[in-house]
Amino acid sequence: MPRFEKSSLRTIVALAFVLPSVAVRLSAQAISLTPHQQLARDVYKQLVETNTADSVGSVTKAAQGMADRFLAAGFAPADVSVLVPAGKPAKGNLVVRYRGKPGGAVKPILLLAHLDVVAANRSEWPRDPFTLYEENGFFLGRGTADDKAMASIFVANLLRMKKEGFIPDRDILLALTADEEGGDANGMKWLVEEHRNLIDVAYAINEGGGGTLDNGKPFLNTIQAAEKVSVNFTLTAANRGGHSSVPRADNAIYSLAYALTRVARHTFPVALNDVTREFFAQTAKVAVGADMAAAMRALAANPADSDAAALISRVPEFNSTLRTTCVATRLNGGHAYNALPQTATANINCRIVPTSNAEETVAALQRAIADTSIRISLTVPSTEKFGVRPTAVEPALLRVTRELTKKMFGDVPVVPSMSTGATDGRFLRAAGIPTYGVSGIFSALGETNAHGREEKLRVKSYYDGLEFLDRLVRRLTGGR
Repeated sequence: MPRFEKSSLRTIVALAFVLPSVAVRLSAQAISLTPHQQLARDVYKQLVETNTADSVGSVTKAAQGMADRFLAAGFAPADVSVLVPAGKPAKGNLVVRYRGKPGGAVKPILLLAHLDVVAANRSEWPRDPFTLYEENGFFLGRGTADDKAMASIFVANLLRMKKEGFIPDRDILLALTADEEGGDANGMKWLVEEHRNLIDVAYAINEGGGGTLDNGKPFLNTIQAAEKVSVNFTLTAANRGGHSSVPRADNAIYSLAYALTRVARHTFPVALNDVTREFFAQTAKVAVGADMAAAMRALAANPADSDAAALISRVPEFNSTLRTTCVATRLNGGHAYNALPQTATANINCRIVPTSNAEETVAALQRAIADTSIRISLTVPSTEKFGVRPTAVEPALLRVTRELTKKMFGDVPVVPSMSTGATDGRFLRAAGIPTYGVSGIFSALGETNAHGREEKLRVKSYYDGLEFLDRLVRRLTGGR
């Protein structure tokens, strides 16, 4: 998930409720692993220790490593495909088909995870980021949270099912992909365009959902059912320039600075959809603080309630859930220390709600800037599809997730959510394949530090997610 784009709503909920953010240091005592847990840990270690960062790593190596495991377990070669786009030898993707009962009329489900990770420089980490460490109750290393935990869990669980002779009522597909975090060879987009027949499913289970811990205890579980679209725009101020010894009022840097100030002050209108409206309605039931709970209920009932929106918007993560947001992320200007700038540019990263599009966003920015000399253009060509409205969570998935959550974690509410960032699910949704973020992996506010230095995941949470997803997939495909 690029940029902590996947900003799962578990973080939003914890922030909004002003929950205690005390990190619980779990015991460093080694857990006695079952054979299945040991298999999962071995797969996890192999993936984390394979550098799959864009430009310097190889996703193909990781995909082939997983393919070798499936072939060694007895999967037919025709059901294990490492697919590499032309001219992109390091951007391979793995698609595996686990065969169900012959003649089954029900379409398969897809298990989706990405193998690529955000870059990690050894000089910036206290330990090698591409070595799996286990310390103080945490797994540490690049990709431990995003997204090699789910990738390894899916692999280990399918290998276990194969060994046990589990025969589902429908086929189960697994896709492990490249360039979700960025890069020019996004695996899921390419699979949708070039190999749709291999991933033609009823729906997909992906990252993006998960649980929140409050003081080490499960508090809330979410199913991600929608996400915003990320688009980068370049603001450009141009000028004839001149000698810096003769300043003028018309200055490209000043013009750009003024435009950025206007962007910073602009607030997009509230734009709820079915998922976010339900999120606020359900979350109000467990919200800490009567004012916040009342505001959530009011806004879910009437998105035009400006007072309720104003209160909820005080929490940045909730503000992003309510509306499209745009923020400056990069600057560049001038060509010499002793010359008036001829050009100044800024990148504006916008996260656009599913009910809007790039054109509406540009128009809003132009109105906010109110300066026709500022040009707004796409930073890079965008093929993102807009207007993909969220679908309700698949009933069986919602029911089973609630049942398993209650059985494994107690009386914890399960709430639909919208990621304020982006996952590979956006390409599937745009292709008409409903996609839901479900993991059963719980974490405290901000502790995973995905994309940052010292990325980590609780050891217990990893093994809980392993069991949760194993039970979930078996239930959804005819097993118990």
